[in-house]
Amino acid sequence: MAASSNLEYAQEVDLQPILRVAERAGINPDHLELYGRFKAKFREEAFDSSKPLSPLVLVSAMTPTKAGEGKTTTTIGLTQALNKLGKRAVAALREPSLGPVFGTKGGGCGGGRSQILPMEDINLHFTGDIHAISSAHNLLAALIDNQIHFKKSPAFDVRRINWRRAMDMNDRFLRQVVIGLGGVNGGVPREDGFIITAASEIMAILALAADVHDLKQRLGRIVAGFSTSGEPIHASQLKADGPMAVLLREAIQPNLVQTTEGCPAIVHAGPFANIAHGCNSVRATRLARQYGEIAVTEAGFAFDLGGEKFLDIKARMSGHTPAMVVLVVTIPSTKMHGGLTDPEDSKKPNPAALERGFANIRHHIQTIRSFGLPALVSINRRPTDTDEEVRALQELTRQAGAAAIACNVYGQGGDGGLDLAREVLSVLENQKSPPAIQHPYQPGDSLENKVNAIARKVYGCAGARFSPEAEKQAEKLAALGLDQAPVCMAKTQYSITDNPALLADGDPGHHVEIREIRYSRGAGFAVAIAGDMMIMPGLSKTPAAGQIDLVDGKIVGLF
Repeated sequence: MAASSNLEYAQEVDLQPILRVAERAGINPDHLELYGRFKAKFREEAFDSSKPLSPLVLVSAMTPTKAGEGKTTTTIGLTQALNKLGKRAVAALREPSLGPVFGTKGGGCGGGRSQILPMEDINLHFTGDIHAISSAHNLLAALIDNQIHFKKSPAFDVRRINWRRAMDMNDRFLRQVVIGLGGVNGGVPREDGFIITAASEIMAILALAADVHDLKQRLGRIVAGFSTSGEPIHASQLKADGPMAVLLREAIQPNLVQTTEGCPAIVHAGPFANIAHGCNSVRATRLARQYGEIAVTEAGFAFDLGGEKFLDIKARMSGHTPAMVVLVVTIPSTKMHGGLTDPEDSKKPNPAALERGFANIRHHIQTIRSFGLPALVSINRRPTDTDEEVRALQELTRQAGAAAIACNVYGQGGDGGLDLAREVLSVLENQKSPPAIQHPYQPGDSLENKVNAIARKVYGCAGARFSPEAEKQAEKLAALGLDQAPVCMAKTQYSITDNPALLADGDPGHHVEIREIRYSRGAGFAVAIAGDMMIMPGLSKTPAAGQIDLVDGKIVGLF
């Protein structure tokens, strides 16, 4: 019986021992810490600064819709196709969060014949990285309240505490809570709340830290809250940086797994892309470039979110600049940007909706090229796509100045991505030198100018408007000398702008409304919040958890 779900596809694969996968990638087995037969963590000895770094291919996508795009699946399938063409390619991917797995999104390991394995382990507890981040996050929360309870100096202003609790599960009922009840021994009553672990600043810190020393320094710079005199109180003042680093000593080491075709994949960290920078760790990318002839990585959501942040935050901080961008699109999602509202309708031929919706793809192509990078469009084919629609989308892309390659890595694995892989190799081989990134803003620009530059050059808007509160927060950052940091834009993923009702393209008359500015000093970026950002999701009316079960020792119903 043919596999009908991603889990069934994954369970059909005869997994290779992870040491065999490592051997194929030239990884010394002594540089790995085994987590069973099929997973391993890299030891610190695996990092070799003397080795040259290979070209990096960044996979991004069009603006997501309910019809789906398949960015992770394409990243994995492209890696497999490059290996089939004789190139040792290594994928670098984010870790999935338990919240979406049991909520509505499903897993984060790709799909069909292009997945990372063991899929069940990676989607669930994996090697414990996210649990370690939760523990470190909540240790700082406990130390803050202990400081308040015993009235230690520096004294917190309980109305201005930045740090909530964290857990790796969707639970809307914990967004806002009251703690410290139960009398004198129960602590000081105050309002608090929970965020999902992927939204924790510690997740962003882990993803951006170059090494253990850098990790500890960043942890110490976390602003836990403000004192009664209005001064920031850092985690280092509570002596929290050392014990948090201890809890993260193994979590900072990237994880080695394999694809459905036995190719190496390095999986590490998973910050949200709409409220953080949405990329796997700097360390994972470094190892993929060190061990692969080509490294393939992805950034969260569409190019206006994860792609922009990869270039303006991750690449700036780490030097990991991509050589090109592969933009993943689907014909159904293009038609939904063209005005269709029902995903079922998007499966039917509709040339007019396809042409209207192409404005979204065109916008992303132009934005990628404005950064000085080559853009290659990958059409992730669906069974309902017609050849006429594929040709029409390819012609529209050609008119926009890029090539579009149809692929089916979901159904065919690496074989379904060979044409895409050949085009990627052609782009890389024709590059005489790595591209010089043309950023929309410079580090010395004011915070307001940085936000306006992103709104204009990436979102295609007239600019940004700051609320009175956001203006005050920006002024305070400038007074503290903290406005030199990159900007992490927090906005909806469902539009190029901050308005989810604006589909397809940007709006040259629209102003992005910035309601709040936060400073993630440990991560090293300022967060400009546009709209209401969900940092603790809730379960849907019919959560995916209701389909997941353990039957005769075998997991079923997992995506």
